[in-house]
Amino acid sequence: MSHFHSKICHQGRSQTLMEIRANGFWVIGGSKEVAKLISRCVQCRKLRRSPEEQRMSELPKERIEVSDPFIYSGMDCFGPFTTKQGRKEQKRYGLLFTCLSSRAVHIEMLENLSTDSFINGLRCFISLRGAVCKLYCDQGTNFIGAKNELKEALKECDRNALQAFLADKQCEFVFNAPSASHAGGVWERQIRTIRSVLNATIAQSQGRLDDTSLRTLFYEAMSIINSRPLSIDGINDPKSPEPLTPNHLILMKSKGALPPPGKFVKEDLYARKRWRRVQYLTEQFWSRWKVEYLLNISTRQKWHLPRRNLEVNDIVIIKEDMLPRSQWQLGRVVEAPQEDDGLVRRVKLQVGDRNPAKKQGTTHKPHIIERPVQKLVVLLESH
Repeated sequence: MSHFHSKICHQGRSQTLMEIRANGFWVIGGSKEVAKLISRCVQCRKLRRSPEEQRMSELPKERIEVSDPFIYSGMDCFGPFTTKQGRKEQKRYGLLFTCLSSRAVHIEMLENLSTDSFINGLRCFISLRGAVCKLYCDQGTNFIGAKNELKEALKECDRNALQAFLADKQCEFVFNAPSASHAGGVWERQIRTIRSVLNATIAQSQGRLDDTSLRTLFYEAMSIINSRPLSIDGINDPKSPEPLTPNHLILMKSKGALPPPGKFVKEDLYARKRWRRVQYLTEQFWSRWKVEYLLNISTRQKWHLPRRNLEVNDIVIIKEDMLPRSQWQLGRVVEAPQEDDGLVRRVKLQVGDRNPAKKQGTTHKPHIIERPVQKLVVLLESH
């Protein structure tokens, strides 16, 4: 069967069976046996096998626990935007922070993507929104929708300096796996929303904006996005309460910072101490957040079933959207850490150098890279 499968250049099951029978052979249970042969064929896997999948993980606790606004946040960059200073044109960028629990956003304008500019943006954010316990971010150059110049500029940013600054603020800097843009969907979706608001606003302006106007636009967009409803249940019912928005959770009003939620009773609405009224309303908003919004995002949309975990010494090819399949890089799994539920969703790979030195006799150390399983195609299992 292997001989005739190779003879017809690794075609499918029907063609392989036809070639076997045309040469005078009849295999008992041939359809299943040929299917098994094709599923184990390395060449067929290299040509046609789909990337790996794994069951979608549970929502992290940072997204389902009641916490102060922006205690757990995601960060990303977008842009560039062109501004005009006199006769000169400058490029400016946006730095987006999104609260993982309330889905509120905060936007700062960056003059460039240098390390100093990043730290200044972080200082402004922390000064306005308070301390941050954990900050999530993509790794440098794998931002969705980012232009090539944005990717190149981000390479100049010193990640160690950002980590040192956040460490002084007692904040943990958490990076997603490279090329795992789906893991940062919380803030990537917000960037799309912000762009739609900004594009509609900028289209109404005649000529290019200056820095002050662009910063004002960012804050206006932030206000509009934080006023969006988190759920649409009962939105057409005039007797239903006002739809819950991020502003309810961070400002306690739909159009416009929030003390820590506490346990208060309805009678506090009539208390002489106004702060107890505020605390009661705060708890009501968070209760609605649990019922109206949190239950809607807990449903898995895809990746429902657990798959085989990648193991050490598995041979894979790495999916790259900008290259044809025949040029995907070969790699070997060297680390496959399991998460709390026992499933592997990101691995470390040993790959060769794409640009080896021309000089003979020069030895090269193998590169170790990290990728999510959704970017890998298994060619050979370790056993």
